[in-house]
Amino acid sequence: MVDVIDRPYMESLLSTNKIHSPLTVKPAVYLKTTVAVIVAGAIGIVIGGLYERLQDHRKLVAVAFERAVPMVAIARIDGPRDAERLTLPGTLQAYYSAPIYARVPGYLKRWKFDIGSRVKAGQVLAEIETPELDEQLKQSVANLATARANEKLAEVTARRWRNLLKTGAVSLQEADEKSSDHAAKKSIVVSNQANVDHLRVLESFKRVTAPFDGIVATRNTDVGALINAGQQAGRELFTIVDAHKLRLYVSVPQSYVNRIKPGMEAQVEVPEHPGQRFPARLVGNAQSVNEASGTVLMQLEVDNVKRTLLPGEYGSVVFSLPANEKSIQIPPSALVFRQGGTFVVIVGPDSRVAFKRVEVLHDFGTSVEIVSGLTGQEAVINNPLDTLVEGDLVKINTPAPAAPLQPKS
Repeated sequence: MVDVIDRPYMESLLSTNKIHSPLTVKPAVYLKTTVAVIVAGAIGIVIGGLYERLQDHRKLVAVAFERAVPMVAIARIDGPRDAERLTLPGTLQAYYSAPIYARVPGYLKRWKFDIGSRVKAGQVLAEIETPELDEQLKQSVANLATARANEKLAEVTARRWRNLLKTGAVSLQEADEKSSDHAAKKSIVVSNQANVDHLRVLESFKRVTAPFDGIVATRNTDVGALINAGQQAGRELFTIVDAHKLRLYVSVPQSYVNRIKPGMEAQVEVPEHPGQRFPARLVGNAQSVNEASGTVLMQLEVDNVKRTLLPGEYGSVVFSLPANEKSIQIPPSALVFRQGGTFVVIVGPDSRVAFKRVEVLHDFGTSVEIVSGLTGQEAVINNPLDTLVEGDLVKINTPAPAAPLQPKS
């Protein structure tokens, strides 16, 4: 089997007379291609690694730069309120209130009206017994009668001496003396008459009367009580109040004074009438600021014809203040307090911050009212970092939109 297969091949080799040596065989072409491919692959791997490192470096620099720039949130800016309700405590007082004191000393003979009674002007409230005053009046009347008698005698004497002077029976000096004595006696009559009139006026004060129409608020005396005259000597016998109209006093903070004008209407609420409001009208203010409280005392009038409200009680006064068209509102957390005033931090078109001074008019708790320094178009930073300085670069944190709600299956 071997001879049959190998003989033709051997004959062909012998017939050519050529023997190929391994030293004379050329390398195959595919070997060069393989080497070139390997070298190119190595170079590609190196270049790819370098490029990947470069990209990683660029990403690292970008991340570091992004983290170095602080991210800030923008505060919400609102316009002025349509109307503002200012509620303050107030005190209601009677339109007229008068403590009634005795003008003459004595003992209380009787009183005619107790607390809660309605009285008219001039109506007698009580009567006082004044024995000492009565005796003084009697003595003054007697002195007046004596003075008048002496004055008449002096008048007759002076007339006679003037007639005698015409006949030369008396001297001019003696006639003048009698005329002067008559003038002196006349003056004594006038003095005694004035004393009698004074005591009679005091006698009229034995009847204590009401100065105006009103209600007896207090009665601090009783029958037989010793009465001292005057405010310093004793306490008041009665207190009369006129409550058909009430005066309402309220202390308004200084920052609100310019917005509350005379004639402005307000509403009054009292605890004993829940849910009910009574109209009041501002009639004036003290025109001065209380240094201790920083408030201005204001007076309002409240109609009380039905006597629903009581003098001396406390209530809540509600003012409806007009809106300030030039003001805007921002969160209190947007304010920065530094030397020189109150500031906010805004972000400019170039993403750099700037500090802007503002003036705060009112603090509503959840917001503050700014009346100067902002136009409402600025990007104000909410909760600005303490490390921020003028010109710092920042990035605005834009919240992602809320995902739509998926319908329930």
